Amino acid sequence: MHVELHQRYRELPAAREAQDLIRACVHCGFCTATCPTYLELGDERDGPRGRIHLLMQVLEGGPVSERTQRHLDRCLTCRSCETTCPSGVRYGRLADIGRGLLEQRVPRRRLTRLQRWLLRKVIPNRRLFGMLTGVGYAFRPVLPAALKAKLPERRRPGRLPAPRHERRMLLLDACAQAAATPATNAAAIRVLDRLGIHLESVPGAGCCGAISQHLSAHDEALDHMRRNIDAWWPAIELGAEAVVSTASGCGLMLKEYGPLLASDPGYAGKAAKISELALDLAEVVAAEDLELLAASSTERIAVHVPCTLYHGLRQPGLVQDILQRTGFDLAETSEPHLCCGSAGTYSILQPELSRRLAARKLEALSISGPDLIATANVGCQIQLSGVSDRPVGHWVELLDR
Repeated sequence: MHVELHQRYRELPAAREAQDLIRACVHCGFCTATCPTYLELGDERDGPRGRIHLLMQVLEGGPVSERTQRHLDRCLTCRSCETTCPSGVRYGRLADIGRGLLEQRVPRRRLTRLQRWLLRKVIPNRRLFGMLTGVGYAFRPVLPAALKAKLPERRRPGRLPAPRHERRMLLLDACAQAAATPATNAAAIRVLDRLGIHLESVPGAGCCGAISQHLSAHDEALDHMRRNIDAWWPAIELGAEAVVSTASGCGLMLKEYGPLLASDPGYAGKAAKISELALDLAEVVAAEDLELLAASSTERIAVHVPCTLYHGLRQPGLVQDILQRTGFDLAETSEPHLCCGSAGTYSILQPELSRRLAARKLEALSISGPDLIATANVGCQIQLSGVSDRPVGHWVELLDR
């Protein structure tokens, strides 16, 4: 598809990148068959092909409005379309660029701007988010159902092993996860310790930058990335093998550090190295001797593969393989490629559509009556916990048990 850039965009690198990305699209429409929002709403403008047309209007200087913005905002950036696309269109990157450009063309209403600003400032701030989460748990019995659903069952992290292994990896201590589901990272530390790997947090590292990136605060996202690189770099120079994320959404963001900082002369090389070293926890565990983690369980586990692991990191069956190899019985599921509706801040900004997607996903996970649901991303865990009558947890906690 050809795009003739408007004069205001011709010297803008992001716009030229978007132009190149759109050129790969052949308008076949295969993507609509696997787009969750198109399947729910049936509107071409709420599918990848229609949104690409809307982005073409933006880039060519055509008329845009709040309606244009609404259709782009409804995109989950789940990347299911990327898995389906025969032409390899990098739609996730295209959506980020387009929404950023549209942000400058269509001013948001004051209340919406405040909401998005608060999300960017509160969730990545581990101390503030942790404090607010603690208050939420204290008053959980009297909270409205919608807020209560955002607070999963609290699990204590438990004791951590002392460092005792030469092999060393760095843990991305994700901001929301550290407060909402602290048992996940603790379980990962214990499991990797059993595999002969010391997994450590590094002071000074924090939010991966995904929230700012997907809310069109791109410069702010780059600042998060630079801060993390500065914090991790001394340990990497001393031989740390990998930067590990237990939240697949954050892990995908780490893979994008290199491309997003490629034009920064002070960080391009280091960012590329971080992307090279970045691994999801499942990638680490799958490469080790799983006999050391052999389990005995009669529970049937329904595995939810987050979009960031399925479509972003292209590892749709890795968690299932780990659990089967370690002795767990997996339940049958359907529609594994469709999003649960969490998608970072999407469940807050698009609550109605998010609830519809969560209900559909829960039905797909429950077709054979599992005892519990396991996932690989904190946002998906919280989303599914809010609608499920079965326990929902991170898969590594099963191995930790």
